[in-house]
Amino acid sequence: MAKTQRIDKVLANLGYGSRRDIRKICKDGLVKVDGKIIKDSSLHIDPENSEIIVGNEVVNYREFIYIMMNKPQGVISATEDNRDETVVDLLDESYRPFDVFPVGRLDKDTEGLLLLTNDGQLAHQLLSPKKQVPKTYYAKVEGVVTEEDGERFKEGVFIDEDYKTLPAELKILNSDEISEIELTIYEGKFHQVKRMFQAVDKTVIYLKRLSMGPLELDNNLDLGEYRELTEEELEQIKELK
Repeated sequence: MAKTQRIDKVLANLGYGSRRDIRKICKDGLVKVDGKIIKDSSLHIDPENSEIIVGNEVVNYREFIYIMMNKPQGVISATEDNRDETVVDLLDESYRPFDVFPVGRLDKDTEGLLLLTNDGQLAHQLLSPKKQVPKTYYAKVEGVVTEEDGERFKEGVFIDEDYKTLPAELKILNSDEISEIELTIYEGKFHQVKRMFQAVDKTVIYLKRLSMGPLELDNNLDLGEYRELTEEELEQIKELK
């Protein structure tokens, strides 16, 4: 069954102006759907299967947007904030009408992979505790990280008096006064990686997310840069459903 929407809602969501703006361009005869001039902006159309033209421009309709960002430090994982710059602020204006939001959060001082979308169902699937979607982080840690720490993480550690983490996988890249590691966790508690290392008397001094489920950070993205997911990447994360 075709999913229809009002033409003014479709065009407003795609950034062609306010509902009032759309009403005017329709009255001016500038909107065509499947070759017919549409002067009634309240008309329901099937945007996925109709050819929509505004002026001389063919409208590229998309309901959902999926963006991979290499989040920099100092930017918060939110849609808006009164004090700090947000990840949404880093996006081009053309993405604003889609009302994207970050899937989960990275701490203000944490870098790396962040997915932004307006697909609430997909976001819910990725964040659902039942799914236990793996998330891998690279960290620099103050203190000598040992295989014993890895065993403790594998068993789970208490990060609150009454909360023990799910088993996690520690890979030691370099063990020294400043150690380098990769840690894969299957949940997303507040400050979890930092608190796990606190539980073994060590301090995370740098943290970067490398992957989330099958989605891996594109190494070609500099800090603050982003791109839309490829079809292959999108299919991979949708398979998690």
